[in-house]
Amino acid sequence: MNSDNQTTAGSLRSYMLGGARIPARPLEPALYLVATPIGNLGDITLRALETLAATDVLACEDTRVTRVLLDRYGILQKPIAYHEHNAAEAGPRLIAALEAGKSVALVSDAGTPLVSDPGFRLVGEAVGRGIRVIPLPGASSVLAALSASGLPTDAFLFAGFLPVKDGQKRSRLEEFRTTQATLVFFESPRRLADTLAAMADVFGDRQAVVCRELTKTFEEFRRGSLPALSAHYAEASAPKGEVVICVGPPSDEVQAPQDVDRLLLSLAAEMPASKAAGEAARMTGQPKSDLYRRLLELRSDDG
Repeated sequence: MNSDNQTTAGSLRSYMLGGARIPARPLEPALYLVATPIGNLGDITLRALETLAATDVLACEDTRVTRVLLDRYGILQKPIAYHEHNAAEAGPRLIAALEAGKSVALVSDAGTPLVSDPGFRLVGEAVGRGIRVIPLPGASSVLAALSASGLPTDAFLFAGFLPVKDGQKRSRLEEFRTTQATLVFFESPRRLADTLAAMADVFGDRQAVVCRELTKTFEEFRRGSLPALSAHYAEASAPKGEVVICVGPPSDEVQAPQDVDRLLLSLAAEMPASKAAGEAARMTGQPKSDLYRRLLELRSDDG
């Protein structure tokens, strides 16, 4: 083999960093879950670069997206697609490669694999067959949003994307209404205003943060109560970029039922029932829907 061929062969298992080409050490056969940047390509770990360069098979959601990262670091891999639409076909091929003693690295388009993507099926199959699974921690929009939110972090629940239809969305939110933890959601920018309105109705006057374009040039954190955030985005045009919503846990303050009843009746004497329930929700932190039903019950009892 001549020197040019030797250089090319060596480059296949290496990456570029600081202008220097660094050889990657061989990997043991295993399924590697590799976290990749969520926006800023500098948020990649050295271990991730070495793994991406050395793996026998690199599987990703979108080869075009992953190609940008590989090119940035001079990694000469040819990634193959593994996503929700081809998992039934691509998954068995990846398992076969693992059982043949090859290393397989799995990445999502951004962040940590298996968070709102189909990788859990592949991991489940690998675990069931006794194949070693190795996680490589790194960037995560969930943890980035939570850490900068200013909301309690001692307990949190990641709830992913909510249903699109309003009724199903509100039913899902009701399931989390009494959860004693900060809630973290993903949402589409075009559905943000509707989702915040539903959250304000179900959760009441809780503190929340809308996190947008994390780690990117136009990163933004908009903080406030759910009613205030709902009002802002109802008037503003749909924002651009990826959105994470963090909602604080329920208040520790518990009002006596009779006090809430008096508040409802007092407000209802000055405004329509729906508006009275909404104002009571803002003042007490209780769900508007529950307060509205209670107001109707009180009026029925008076009748």
